[in-house]
Amino acid sequence: MSQMFTEIPVERPTTPLLDQVDSPAQLRELPSEQLEALAYELRAYLLYSVGQSGGHFGAGLGVVELTIALHYVLNTPQDRLLWDVGHQAYPHKILTERREQLPSIRTEGGLAAFPRREESRYDTFGVGHSSTSISAALGMAEALKQETERRQIVAVIGDGAMTAGMAFEALNHAGHEEADMLVVYNDNDMSISENVGALSQYFGRLLSSKPYAFMREGSKKVLSNIPHAWELARRTEEHVKGMVTPGTLFEEMGFNYVGPVDGHDVQGLVKTLKTLKTQKGPRFLHVITQKGKGFKPAEQDPIKYHALSPRTSNPAPQSTAKKSTYSNVFGQWICDLAAQDERLVGITPAMREGSDLVQFSERFPDRYYDVAIAEQHAVTFAAGLACEGKKPVVAIYSTFLQRAYDQLIHDVAIQNLDVTFAIDRAGLVGADGPTHAGAYDLSFMRCIPNLVIMAPSDENEARQLLYTAYQHEGPAAVRYPRGSGKGIEPSEDMGIIPIGQSRLLNETKATQGQRIAILSFGHMLPMAERVAAVFDATLVDMRFVKPLDESRIRWAAEQHDWLICLEDNAIKGGAGSAVLEYLSTCDAQVKTRLYGLPDEFVEHGTQAEQYRSIGLDADHLIQSIQTLIET
Repeated sequence: MSQMFTEIPVERPTTPLLDQVDSPAQLRELPSEQLEALAYELRAYLLYSVGQSGGHFGAGLGVVELTIALHYVLNTPQDRLLWDVGHQAYPHKILTERREQLPSIRTEGGLAAFPRREESRYDTFGVGHSSTSISAALGMAEALKQETERRQIVAVIGDGAMTAGMAFEALNHAGHEEADMLVVYNDNDMSISENVGALSQYFGRLLSSKPYAFMREGSKKVLSNIPHAWELARRTEEHVKGMVTPGTLFEEMGFNYVGPVDGHDVQGLVKTLKTLKTQKGPRFLHVITQKGKGFKPAEQDPIKYHALSPRTSNPAPQSTAKKSTYSNVFGQWICDLAAQDERLVGITPAMREGSDLVQFSERFPDRYYDVAIAEQHAVTFAAGLACEGKKPVVAIYSTFLQRAYDQLIHDVAIQNLDVTFAIDRAGLVGADGPTHAGAYDLSFMRCIPNLVIMAPSDENEARQLLYTAYQHEGPAAVRYPRGSGKGIEPSEDMGIIPIGQSRLLNETKATQGQRIAILSFGHMLPMAERVAAVFDATLVDMRFVKPLDESRIRWAAEQHDWLICLEDNAIKGGAGSAVLEYLSTCDAQVKTRLYGLPDEFVEHGTQAEQYRSIGLDADHLIQSIQTLIET
């Protein structure tokens, strides 16, 4: 059953064994000898189904055997199984009563991209961003420790997620509490041949064996009554382990470390997990897997095949002129400016490809820092660089910046340090759903003194505002959406736009009583242009959220009957709120209406479907504004 897949199946593969498994309970009825065949079928079905809908699948391919072993040994959902992030949870979804729904994943009305409590009783904790599983598992373990019936609490965390400080904070706390829980460390950074040699495999089996566990616990009971004897034995054991395993750190935190073990040996995993299940206290299982396992293209290039685009039966003809995404604009801008200014330093929290920093990392390796999944550190690191005269640019997703809010205020803004924030994935992001929607950055940044906030409306504006933010002596943020803009080719030249200056794009000729002014923030401008054309409305591209162009707003309030604010941020506390705050200081009599993201989490789908579902598309806006002016 070691056959390698070389392409995505077009037709649903034949999976007679998998078809018998609709739930983990049915999985546990299979003889263990059939688990390898089941893994082959599950991997084939995963490739097929994700090929239909698109989505992340490289990590899922790597944990097929681990997922089977976990559900085979654990009594889920009574036992709690937590998946960190969620990219690795697709096989879990297949085995937990959602097999036939998987082709709908990440589509409107379909399965969520990540584990979600509302979706399944087997999804014990909702995730999206990384490094939360150990903390949540510890909370569950402590909450359930008074129950008479013992439950297994298992957190599966990848090597990328383990780089975050939160994961180590949780490990430290779990060891201190002597929590009855198991952490499974899914290590797919290097291939199995490099990590699991004969000695490592032997030692991993030894550490997880029943005789070793019996001797360890028995010796502890005997030696604990002899002063200093148990401490000497414990330290001797740790030193021996440290010579052949990387587990000393976790042992020092209070965990019983086991591994590394082969994460694609399903029989071996079952045996190891069964032994660990009989043990109590903090346990740490180090599992070596290969991302993209079983699919040759993904094994050879795991970054390229981290995710797939959905298959289309009638693909649209490809235009010869491909639109640049906002991320592409940023990637080109930072390279161009780095060539001019040696003080520029680029920083990303593990989002090199997503933020389009690949070219920068290759051209300027001495000025490029990937700090791993450590957003808080990324911001304070940038602050330290700025203190010594460097010009740091932090490329960060909107929802990732949420994790570094204290550092944004305390370490950058209070000290008024010269740090530029290039904030990607602002607004709704599509298939990844509410966990990745950049719906709140304007609201949480607007209240911070010293911080300038900009929202470009097209590709060229993005390039010019990034340059403006960089040249501003102090903290400045430029936030832009996922995907492409209007198709405008950015100018090679870069110029400073005066801070707080908007653009007047159209001035109404309507008669009194029908005069409408639309203040558009960010990439909503193309939609605002359609709406403005219908009503012959004044149209302003605001560009800046902080500081606002107050003179333009006052003029619009005095010369128009209706003032419409349009943004892709939460209405509560967003750019429109800023306009109303200003208008309250100058006793404006104009009627106003704010359009933006509602006070709810917007479900996954395409970006267009998401905006349409909340009435934030041109057709709905035209209808809404028509109703306003008629009443």
